[in-house]
Amino acid sequence: MIRRVLLSRVAIAVALAGVLALATWVITSPSRIGAPAAFRRIAPIRPRAIGAALIARTLSPIAFALFAGCGDARAPGDDPRADPRDTAKVSAGGKIYAQQCAACHGAKLEGQPNWRVRLPNGRLPAPPHDESGHTWHHSDKVLFGITQRGLVPPYAPPDYPSDMPAFGGKLSDDEIWAVLAYIKSHWASRDVLDARAEMTGNAKRP
Repeated sequence: MIRRVLLSRVAIAVALAGVLALATWVITSPSRIGAPAAFRRIAPIRPRAIGAALIARTLSPIAFALFAGCGDARAPGDDPRADPRDTAKVSAGGKIYAQQCAACHGAKLEGQPNWRVRLPNGRLPAPPHDESGHTWHHSDKVLFGITQRGLVPPYAPPDYPSDMPAFGGKLSDDEIWAVLAYIKSHWASRDVLDARAEMTGNAKRP
């Protein structure tokens, strides 16, 4: 899905670039084929050339926006407040993660050993937040809700046994978003990013 969006934007941007090139050629071309270079420098701009210049001026920012957008396509589950490309936010989130999350989820986001196997008390160990876990299966909105409120409905069944605390009374919303940005900065493989885009796009809203 994301790839189709990117290809569509690239195709439109290339077409606009062609229009811009044609408009530039019209403006700079001589009024007569074979005219000497001196004439080309002083040839008056014709009305159609003026129109082409206006078209170029109009389309130029559009083409730029499309090219810029090609690197800014977000998965359906992404929230701009948890942008992993925001280096300042990722840095702040890393510090908060180290203080509040690493004790359970690991300093390198590796989670606790045998995190898929329930403990004697019926609870699951803390899962990893890197690509080996399932955190990336969920949208930013769901991850924010779980971090803020804990594993309670609609994120888990009623009375679900879990050691995951609610951080809503300890961390601000901005701090939670920063932690999520830090975690997401560790999801870099194309397979994971594409799978997450598909999974969050098809997921039911909580």
